[in-house]
Amino acid sequence: MEEVSRVAFLMAIAATGVASLCFWAHLLGVRLVMRRLSTETGEGPVVATLERNGGASRFPASLSLYARFAVWTALGAFVVSLIARWLAVHHAPWSNMYEFTIAFTAGITVFYAGFERFYQDDDHAQSARVLGALTLPVVFTMLVLTAAFFPSEVRPLVPALQNADLLAVHVAAMILAYSALSVSFAAAVLYLAQGKGNRFARLPDGQTLDDIAYRSVMLGFPLLAIGIALGAYWANSAWGRYWGWDPKETSALVTWLIYGIYLHMRGLRNSSGTRSAVVLIAGFGAVMFTYFAVNLWVSGLHSYAGV
Repeated sequence: MEEVSRVAFLMAIAATGVASLCFWAHLLGVRLVMRRLSTETGEGPVVATLERNGGASRFPASLSLYARFAVWTALGAFVVSLIARWLAVHHAPWSNMYEFTIAFTAGITVFYAGFERFYQDDDHAQSARVLGALTLPVVFTMLVLTAAFFPSEVRPLVPALQNADLLAVHVAAMILAYSALSVSFAAAVLYLAQGKGNRFARLPDGQTLDDIAYRSVMLGFPLLAIGIALGAYWANSAWGRYWGWDPKETSALVTWLIYGIYLHMRGLRNSSGTRSAVVLIAGFGAVMFTYFAVNLWVSGLHSYAGV
């Protein structure tokens, strides 16, 4: 099962890489063209070439098909990898950085696919897919870094993690929260690039991006609160106190407060989308700090989750 999980993980890397290329080809105004080469003796083989799309704003049909197929292939690979890993380790497969990153990137892909599906009948269905130009490269990069630097060997759980129920629900809540908030980051970056004046025809309009960002936070914010609360309950069970200002606890709380500020700003009439987008980017920076820096470089009670 461990080897099956590993192979599916590599398939997810390949699929997210293909999806990233398709999305960026669209942003650069490129389309896929199939042509038959001519030779001195007659017609030659059919080859695929990339050509400029002449400024067309709609997502080329072939790239749309390939991108969506790659995304759903990645989702299938994620499911197989996580299930096989669960069977191999006999507990929820997110007890170390290798497992957590696979689950995290799977969650990002799920939320992206969900938002694309949600907007498919909207007037902005074509442009909403451009969100994948940021989310999928982030997923691909995280997976490549995981394959390169995080060990995949199955190891026994440390004593503090030997609570199968809390391991499953607490970390799952954090994964889902971070995944949803990652989509809000992509929408915020695209919003800053697009501006209120809708500078680029290939990007979603500002209102659509603002709506995607808000919906993402409305999903991620309560999940993050639930994850923090479950973590406090688990901390009391494992260490005899609900809250000890451990670096992981503190950074998670700061992250939650940043998104709370965003929701407060979003409710104010005079708060511009630009200010809100900047707060979302800062919030995602806090997510990445909590995820990478605290686990890998800051000592604390959560250091066992480093690798």
